[in-house]
Amino acid sequence: MKRRAGAREKKEAKKQKLLEELGESWLPYLTPRDAEFHQLWKTAYSKLLLRKADKIPQELHHIVQEAFLTLQKHDCFFQDLVRIKGKDFLTPVSRILIGNPGCTYKYLNTRLFAVPWPMEDYEIKYCHPELFTACKALIKLNDFLTIEAVQALQEQNLSGTNETEGTAVTDREQDFSNFIMGSLLEDQSSLYTPMNDCTSLKYRTSYNLTLLNYMDPLQMPYLKQEPYFRMGNMAVSWHHDENLVERSTVAVYSYSCEGSESDKVNEQHVEGRDPADWHVGLKVAWDIKTPGLAIPLHPGDCYFMLDDLNMTHQHCVLAGFQPRFSSTHRVAECSTGTLEYIFGQCEVALQNLQVDSDSAALSLKSLEVQVVKEVEEIHNEVRGRFSQNIKPDSLRVVQSMGFRVFKNSQDL
Repeated sequence: MKRRAGAREKKEAKKQKLLEELGESWLPYLTPRDAEFHQLWKTAYSKLLLRKADKIPQELHHIVQEAFLTLQKHDCFFQDLVRIKGKDFLTPVSRILIGNPGCTYKYLNTRLFAVPWPMEDYEIKYCHPELFTACKALIKLNDFLTIEAVQALQEQNLSGTNETEGTAVTDREQDFSNFIMGSLLEDQSSLYTPMNDCTSLKYRTSYNLTLLNYMDPLQMPYLKQEPYFRMGNMAVSWHHDENLVERSTVAVYSYSCEGSESDKVNEQHVEGRDPADWHVGLKVAWDIKTPGLAIPLHPGDCYFMLDDLNMTHQHCVLAGFQPRFSSTHRVAECSTGTLEYIFGQCEVALQNLQVDSDSAALSLKSLEVQVVKEVEEIHNEVRGRFSQNIKPDSLRVVQSMGFRVFKNSQDL
């Protein structure tokens, strides 16, 4: 806990220093209307890859967007209660975690439990067939994004552990080909848990969960203003994604509901980004020299944060006028964050417990210092890693979807 608190204090100090250096001025940022936009993307943000909606199968769009609406109809999205700087806040974005059975994901001191999607060797029963169909659609999207991520890493020559700079990529009908690689600007390793030698292509693209988001900006009484570039309303503030496998790719499918023409702003009279459109904002972490980037997200667009981009850069989500869903696929580091793991730890601790055959009283088998110390460490781990961070709404979603999980006919 002290290490995490120190990391937060260090981050806050960097933020304050950056704001002091800015003073009353604003950092520059570019949008597609700027002549230097493409070149900046190539040189400073080369590991951000955009897949336009028309490059994605129409059938996949249909089932995924239907899945979003189904989950919303069944009240599966909840705002998270998170703790920031010692204070509790409700997030403006509502979320649900879906993924491999037993997986959990933690961010901002809040632990979410994954609603399981259909997988081999698991018999998962849902309270409504529509929920099964929705989760099935999301694992199909997951499979598609995994293939896309592998191809993207191979094309940018980022599939190994030893990359070289200045590698050209093959044009796959992208607007921005022949990217060159960025450089590691600062150590953000505290965001990741290394997997020893498991930094291969497979481990960095095997998404085990997706965090789904929904927000209707018009229903929000207040949205925070972007503080560095004056980009406008933020749905999600600047951040690195947490608790991921080292150098793993993050894939995001974005779907903003179609608006009317009256929602559009006359681009001839707008400086910066069009506030009617949703954007993903990017900046080099703690850098005031490199301009930021605001990339518009149209319904059905996907973007990928490849390799170490999530370590060297920060991103935010800039709100448009229309409601928006997104599915953010991640390789979460949960070797010690699954229900199976924590149940196993509890079983280890309970092995030192015995029951008196006459009185049924409980007592410890051994009072040896090493044994008691091990049990206490497990108690602290369960309490600190799970019971203190569980998001009540996460369990409420699990209960409301009414699923049961069986593995090899054995009830988990």
